[in-house]
Amino acid sequence: MRDVLNFMHKHPEKEFTVKEVSSSTGLWREVGNPKLRSLMDQLTKSGKLAYVDKGKYKFTKQSNFLTGKIQITRSGLGFLLMEEETDIFINPSNTGKALNGDTVKVKILARRRREGKKEGEVVEIIERSKTEFVGVVSEEVKGMFFFLPDDPSISIDFFIPKEKLKNAEDGQKVYVRLLNWDKRSPEVEVLSVLGQSGEHNTEMHAILLQYGFNPQFPAAVEAEANRIKEKITQAEIDKRRDMREVTTFTIDPEDAKDFDDALSLRTLPNGNFEVGVHIADVAYYVKPGTELDKEAFERATSVYLVDRTVPMLPEKLSNKVCSLRPHEEKLTYSAIFELDKNAKVIDYWIGRTVIYSDHRFNYDEAQAVIEGNSEGPFKQEIQTLQALAVKLRNKRMVAGSVQFTSNEVKFELDEDDHPIAVHPYVTKDSNWLIEDYMLLANRTVSAHIAKKFDNPPLHSVYRIHDQPDPEKLRSLGNFAGAFGHRVDFEKVGQTSATLNQLLKDVKDTPEQNVIETLAIRSMAKAIYSTKNVGHFGLGFEFYSHFTSPIRRYPDLMIQRLHHLYFVEKEYKQDPTVMEAQLKHCSDRERTAAEAERASVKYKQVEFLSERLGEHFDGVISGIIEAGFFVELEENMCEGFVPIRSMEDDFYRYDADSYSFIGEDSGQLLRLGDKVKVEIASTDLKRRKVDMRFVEKLPAAN
Repeated sequence: MRDVLNFMHKHPEKEFTVKEVSSSTGLWREVGNPKLRSLMDQLTKSGKLAYVDKGKYKFTKQSNFLTGKIQITRSGLGFLLMEEETDIFINPSNTGKALNGDTVKVKILARRRREGKKEGEVVEIIERSKTEFVGVVSEEVKGMFFFLPDDPSISIDFFIPKEKLKNAEDGQKVYVRLLNWDKRSPEVEVLSVLGQSGEHNTEMHAILLQYGFNPQFPAAVEAEANRIKEKITQAEIDKRRDMREVTTFTIDPEDAKDFDDALSLRTLPNGNFEVGVHIADVAYYVKPGTELDKEAFERATSVYLVDRTVPMLPEKLSNKVCSLRPHEEKLTYSAIFELDKNAKVIDYWIGRTVIYSDHRFNYDEAQAVIEGNSEGPFKQEIQTLQALAVKLRNKRMVAGSVQFTSNEVKFELDEDDHPIAVHPYVTKDSNWLIEDYMLLANRTVSAHIAKKFDNPPLHSVYRIHDQPDPEKLRSLGNFAGAFGHRVDFEKVGQTSATLNQLLKDVKDTPEQNVIETLAIRSMAKAIYSTKNVGHFGLGFEFYSHFTSPIRRYPDLMIQRLHHLYFVEKEYKQDPTVMEAQLKHCSDRERTAAEAERASVKYKQVEFLSERLGEHFDGVISGIIEAGFFVELEENMCEGFVPIRSMEDDFYRYDADSYSFIGEDSGQLLRLGDKVKVEIASTDLKRRKVDMRFVEKLPAAN
C-alpha cells in the first residue's frame, strides 16, 4: 500500500488506471494486477484515493473522514478498524446508531486520547453488518414491548410495535429483524418465537441464529438434495479406481454421522504398505451454481454445538449419500500412498475411487485395539497404521511442526439436557492416528497442485498460517522466564523447535495451561487464501484442506480444482473471485467457532448455576485491570474474580508481569497461579460467572 500511495502522492493531479500504476511501480511482479486493484480499492474505501471514472484513480488529500468497520466492546467502547495504521478510538457517546461490525463513516476529532491515539465520531452508517438479532421480549410497560438483544455489545433496547409482535410474550426468546432507526429507539419486527428464555433448546437455537446459522435449509435446497439418487451406477464405477476389495474402515467420534474419511491398508508384494485416505466425493454430487452449492458456500462450514450439529449440507447428503457408512459402496476422492516400513512416501496417486467400508470404529474402540485391550476386527491393520502414523508424526515434529494440546470439554447431559458433569476432552492415540493421515493427504494434494506448473503456478486453495508476531513471542519468553523456563526466540529458524521445547517443559506443571494459551495467542490466525505463505504451525511449505468436504467448503473447492486441472485439463481460474470466496470461508469458520464457544460457555454457566457457594481449585487464566479469570481444574469452566471483591488487601495491577500485588501483604497473584475460589453468582443471559477469591494455593512440586 505504501508504494502505491507514494507513487500517487508524487502525481497528485493525474489520474491512473491499475495497469498504469502497475507498470510504473513494477508492483505486478510482486502482487499481480488483480491484487493491486484490490489494494487500490481498499485505499479508495479508506479515503486515501478517489475513484474518478473509467477505471481511473486519483490521489486525494486526507480529509477528516474515514470509512471502515466499527468494533464495539461489551463496555460500549468503539474502534474503527484500520489495516495500515492504529485503530481510531470512538467514545461510547460518539458511536451514534452504529452496531458492532457495521461499516461506518467516522469524523476524526481534533482532540486525542491521552496515549496520543486518534479519536473519532460516527457520522453515517454505510452498511449494517446484520439486521437480524436474537434476544428476549420485555413488557416494560403494560402493552408496550421491547426487545433486549443477547449480543452484549448492544446496550440499547429495541421497540416492538404491537402489530409486529407475532404473539410473542414477555420473557420469550425471539428472532427479530431491524426495521428502522428513525426515532430514539430502533424498531424491530418478530420473525419467529424461539421459546421460553432459559430452556435448553431455545438457547441453543438462539445461539445458532445469533451467529447466522439457520438449522433449516431452504425448501429449494432440500428438494434438490432429495432428487439425488443414492444408487451408484456401473458406468460411474467403471470411470474410477476400484478399491472395494481392499480392507477399509472409518474411525470417528461416537456420536458422528457425517463420515468424511476412511482409511484402507494392504501389504504390497515388495513388502511396502499401501495406505489409502478416502474422502467423500462431494464434488460429484454438488455441482457449481446449483441451489445446493450456493447454500453450502453461504454456510461454508458445519457448526458443532454442545448437543447438536448444523451441517453445511442437507442430511440427505451429509449423513447418507456422502457419508462413508459401513457396509455400503461409496464414491470417494482418494490419496493413495505407498509407504515403506519407515513411513517414507515412495509413491502416491490422487483421483476418484469407489470404496466399501468394512467397519465403523469410534475413537475409544480404535484406542482399545491400539493398546492391545481388544481382539476386535482388523486388529493387525489398525496396529500397522498406528506404527506408521507415529513415524509420520515424529518426522513432522523434527521438521518443525508445533504440537499444541486441545482444551476442549465434553458434557454429560441428563434427559432434560441439564449438564450433570463436565470433563476435559482427552486426545488419544486413535485421534492422532487419524490426524496424521489427514495431514499427509492434505499436504500431498496441496503440493501436487502447486507443483503442476512452476511458472506461473496454478491457482489453488491454501490453508495458510503465517509466522508468529516477534513481539508476542518475546512477551511469551519473558513470562515463561518468570516460572524458571529459559526461552530464546531470537535464534533464526529455531522458533518452532523453541516452542516445542517450551511446551514439553511446561507439561504437567501448574502453569501449563496458561503458557499454552499465551503461546497460541502469539500465533497468527490460520486462514484460507490463494496466496501461499506456508503453514508455520505444521511446518509445511504447502498445505490445503482436502479431507472434510462434507463440512468445509474449501475442501469441496480443492476437489473441484484437482478434477479440473488433472482430468479436464482446464486451467483458467479467476484468483480474485477465489480469494473473495476464501475470505468468506475464513470469516464463517471464525463465526462458527464463536458459536461453538458460546454454546459451551452457556452450558458451563448452567452447570455452575447449581453450585453457588461451592469451592473449587483453579488456575488464574487471564488478568485485566478489573480483575482476573480463573479456570477450574475439575471441569475447565471459567469465571471472573472482580478485584473490587477482594477485601483482604488493596491489590495493585501490574500489566507487564500479568499480576496483582497486595499493597500490605505483598501477596502476588499472577497468571498460572493456583487458587481456591467460591462460585458467587451466575448470569445465563450474559454467559458469565463471578467468583470470590478464597485463598492462594501452593504450587505443585
